[in-house]
Amino acid sequence: MSRIVVTGPESTGKTTLARYLARQTHSVYVPEFAREYLDKTKGRYKEEDLLKIAEGQVVLEAKLTMKRCGCNIIADTDLLVIKIWAEHKYGRCNTKILNLLNENLADLYLLCFPDLPWEPDPQRENPDKGIFFFQWFERELKSLKRPYFVVKGAGVERHERALEHLDREVFGKT
Repeated sequence: MSRIVVTGPESTGKTTLARYLARQTHSVYVPEFAREYLDKTKGRYKEEDLLKIAEGQVVLEAKLTMKRCGCNIIADTDLLVIKIWAEHKYGRCNTKILNLLNENLADLYLLCFPDLPWEPDPQRENPDKGIFFFQWFERELKSLKRPYFVVKGAGVERHERALEHLDREVFGKT
């Protein structure tokens, strides 16, 4: 069983890509808990909400994967996003979030490059910082010594590149 996380800056096609890859590989899809949480709060949150979101993400993944033990997992984000979000917005990250992140690192990260057109969304906050955040994610993944693959391109091309990488690196297909 492998745990793959689709990550990166806002508006880089993470959700669409994660759903596609989960379908194509018959893996468990884990949605982004923050989206559901922020929908309920109408997008308003405080620093302490980030720990609730982090804990919710971990619980959601455990709940979804318990039903299908032994399956691969493809998650639309993980706690790395919350770490970067906290540090950018508040200048720090709760130690409990950092501990949860370190306990739940993925086997592989698919890092989405910000080469898609920005799509407005009430939960998105940084329309002009795609490259800034992409570089931050890449630094973090290197610092955590996690394997990652940069996903570029649009539409079918983007999806197929990611799927080919998974087939080769995770599923052993050539």
